[in-house]
Amino acid sequence: MKRFCALVLACLLPAATLAAEEAQDAAAMIRPAGDTELSDFLWTNRPVIVFADSPADPRYGEQIEYLRDGMAMLLDRDVVVLSDTDPAQKSPLRSRLRPRGFMLVLVGKDGKVLLRKPLPWTVRELSRTIDKLPERQREVEERRGDG
Repeated sequence: MKRFCALVLACLLPAATLAAEEAQDAAAMIRPAGDTELSDFLWTNRPVIVFADSPADPRYGEQIEYLRDGMAMLLDRDVVVLSDTDPAQKSPLRSRLRPRGFMLVLVGKDGKVLLRKPLPWTVRELSRTIDKLPERQREVEERRGDG
């Protein structure tokens, strides 16, 4: 019986570790905007900025849930998610992008705003938009050539 328990525990331990790692990845991927500038991500990441007037906004909660559920797809596309739910702070991103209420913004690696949406978007919709970019298509081709 002790061997059986040890075997079950040995099988479950990697799954628990994997779940903990995924939770840490999600926490690292979705972070507060704070004093972040878009230039911090130039040529390295595609920022997705989620603005809301309050973290209690249902659209904000829905968007964050969509992003957490599709974390693997976003990481594959070099996406980093920034969250700004305090209009009183006047963050650099708020000053530059000027959201009104809820807004989702996708920025390319070159720093250009690619997309602004007043409603939550699924990761699938975001991924399609990213995958159509010439820059992303080049990245995919380079990965295929290396593999």
